[in-house]
Amino acid sequence: MARRPSVSFALRELDAAQWSAELAAQPTAHLLQQAEWGQLKAQFGWQPQRIAIYNQHGFCAGAQVLWRSQYGLRVAYVPRGPIWSADQAANRLLLQSLERLARKRWAAFLRLEPNLLDAGTPDQLHSELLLAGYEPSSSMQPSASIHLQLEPELAALQAQASKGHRADVRRAERQGVTIRVGTTEADLDQFYAIMQATSQRAKFGIHSREYYAQAWRLFGGDQPDGAARLLIAEREGRVIGSFLVFAQGAEAQYMYSGTNEEGLKFAASHALQWAAITWAKQRGCTLYDFWGIPEAFLALETTTDPAERERLEQAAQATGMAGVYRFKKGWGGQPVRYLPAYDRVFLRPAYWLWQRRRSE
Repeated sequence: MARRPSVSFALRELDAAQWSAELAAQPTAHLLQQAEWGQLKAQFGWQPQRIAIYNQHGFCAGAQVLWRSQYGLRVAYVPRGPIWSADQAANRLLLQSLERLARKRWAAFLRLEPNLLDAGTPDQLHSELLLAGYEPSSSMQPSASIHLQLEPELAALQAQASKGHRADVRRAERQGVTIRVGTTEADLDQFYAIMQATSQRAKFGIHSREYYAQAWRLFGGDQPDGAARLLIAEREGRVIGSFLVFAQGAEAQYMYSGTNEEGLKFAASHALQWAAITWAKQRGCTLYDFWGIPEAFLALETTTDPAERERLEQAAQATGMAGVYRFKKGWGGQPVRYLPAYDRVFLRPAYWLWQRRRSE
């Protein structure tokens, strides 16, 4: 029997430009693994590091790790990653390399958040991570979302939306709502004012203006072909809503949005969402991620037991997100659940302390 040729691997640390060049050939690499995201987080308390595994054919696995010191502890975090290989030996080497780095820097733990759905093929990865000493944990990113497949033509995508959503898009247009692309600092000011108004009305926290501005700039929002798009809804010369969305590789993300009272009245969010979906489709994306729904709504989609449905409906209503869920679901996408986060714990008492302080 012929011997199987051995495969040699090399571990390299990459700078932002090198990492971007490698991920350009990885269309399913998530936005949060892009170099620009690491550069954004570097301005707000995190330190990015990018490591890659190579074989004789080139790049085969890697991870952008975000490091942070908080509560007197250091943590290592891989959001929506790593970039996995079809070669399990490369994946094992990547995990070993991440763990060595975390131990060397005295991290309390290393957290991975695979960009994989909790269905079918990830079972093997789940088992291998458990055998390697990882334990399932709560994700820092949304654990459930709604995904809209963008392969159909725009007319077909519009037809997939609910009757009410289609009517609201038409109503917004009929009542004078227009959508334009924001390109200036003044547009960012208007976006942030809308975010502040939405935060006060809906009682949720928002980032600083500079955070949104840096995200917009780093992902090329000021360029016609940039991966960020600032969309602004106006009526009679007044800004009534705004979205900041992203589209990189095969996926688009609906991440930051808001409307004021006038925007609610005239369905600005529906007009903005359709403009965002259209933009993502035209960029060649095949998936539009609505960026998060409460788990209770996902469970409702698959539960038939009456008593369990009643319990879940009460839990879903208690989140205060029923309207947001209906808005996201009404575009015709499918609810999905991601694999959980996986923590490799190195300093157990420090890990417990971090978890307790995060929950306070």
